[in-house]
Amino acid sequence: MTTTPPGHKLTIIPRFCKGCEICISFCPKDVLALDAKTLKVKVLNPEKCTGCRLCELYCPDFAIFVETARRKTRTLVGAVQP
Repeated sequence: MTTTPPGHKLTIIPRFCKGCEICISFCPKDVLALDAKTLKVKVLNPEKCTGCRLCELYCPDFAIFVETARRKTRTLVGAVQP
């Protein structure tokens, strides 16, 4: 698992990855690359990740998962808590 500076968590499961490069093609920020030794996807530029999850959505083998950083929300004074 790789944590990016904005706080997104990228998990790649190498045994599921067949190196098709679909996730690399759909990433708008060039975060991912193919490792020349293993022929599997790796995180190359984690600082560029926006958390868009296109890599996760288009991976045909469910080899990559993105957990986006959540914004902290404020509770209004007097609001009813569930």
